[in-house]
Amino acid sequence: MMSDPTPWTMTARWIFPADQPPLAGGVVTIGDDKIVAVEPADSRKADVDLGNAAILPGLVNAHTHLDLSGAAGACPPTNDFTQWLRQVIRFRGGRSLEEVEADIRAGLAECLSHGATLLGDVAASGSSWNALARESIRAIVFYELLGLPYERALASTAAAIFWLDEHEATPTCRAGLSPHAPYSVSAALLATAADLARRRKLPLAVHLAESPDELSLLGPDHRGPFVDFLKELGVWEPGELVASPEMVFDLCAPARPRLFVHGNYLTPPRRGRARSRHSSLVYCPRTHAAFGHPPHPFREFLKRGVRVVLGTDSLASNPDLDILAEARFVAARHPDLPGETLLRMITLDGAIALGWGDVTGSLTPGKSADLVALPLPEREEEDPYRLVFDSELAVQRVCFRGNWN
Repeated sequence: MMSDPTPWTMTARWIFPADQPPLAGGVVTIGDDKIVAVEPADSRKADVDLGNAAILPGLVNAHTHLDLSGAAGACPPTNDFTQWLRQVIRFRGGRSLEEVEADIRAGLAECLSHGATLLGDVAASGSSWNALARESIRAIVFYELLGLPYERALASTAAAIFWLDEHEATPTCRAGLSPHAPYSVSAALLATAADLARRRKLPLAVHLAESPDELSLLGPDHRGPFVDFLKELGVWEPGELVASPEMVFDLCAPARPRLFVHGNYLTPPRRGRARSRHSSLVYCPRTHAAFGHPPHPFREFLKRGVRVVLGTDSLASNPDLDILAEARFVAARHPDLPGETLLRMITLDGAIALGWGDVTGSLTPGKSADLVALPLPEREEEDPYRLVFDSELAVQRVCFRGNWN
């Protein structure tokens, strides 16, 4: 559907631009598919009044796996992480191509219903591209690479290059690379993927420090349950593993942007590339809680200048794909976290992390008219962000490129 080039206006109880303070009764002007203006109350009469609602930028889910949307209830999280991985592998192995495609469509529909207008999706074989490229949403499809031992790394790289050559960027869908994790790819494959991402100007995403077992594996003695797990899979090659999470940061440095996903057991950096404006930490709050991890260090990362954004992860570890619910989960456990910070984590900072920050993520004149209408509770609050995050009210409507979905 083409958007109407004639400018039109809307207002609501609160406007949350994300790049400036909230406006009570502000007015948003949309022309064609762009934000034209965001102005104070009474600056002009609005064509549409949404009443007791908030107008937010379209939400950003920076990390999910749509191809695992059929795994709800099939792979319950456990404190034995390698046992959970075995469940996921068994689930994937028993899924037909038609079932995977249906899972992707179902997961995508759920994301859209919860107000996401930008996704970062890690997909085996890039399988979510077709669904995402034709839907009313922006996306990065991160082609997932697995590569232990050396021969498998070579094959994975060749397959990724072939896939990239076959999938050119569209106005709303771009490719990325995801060398899966330090326990599933070699140091050489991490370096190769980062260099390929640099040369092709692609974002890179890596799962990192997801469990204490991962850190035990990467230590000098290569201990813990991952040893038997990798031996079972026939890919035990300790000499090819990275030596530490810090080594992952260094190997991934050529890629811009780069996302480090989970980071449940990462030590906040004092210096170095992890703090670069090209790096982001993706925190998946309810998945983190489901595995019983200790409190996440995201607040220390924020204090040290690291961009932190939110993702849902997949339905193999999370009850739904509602990114606003993730933010509300964080707000309930960290009530002193500024609402402005939390909103940016699921809007503007998420868009920057995925490389779309110049196009979407905030209600900024010139950016895409991507926004959501969220009903607000019938109460007064000194801090308007509490109306958004201290509530269970769901997204009511989504506007993408100037069109209501």
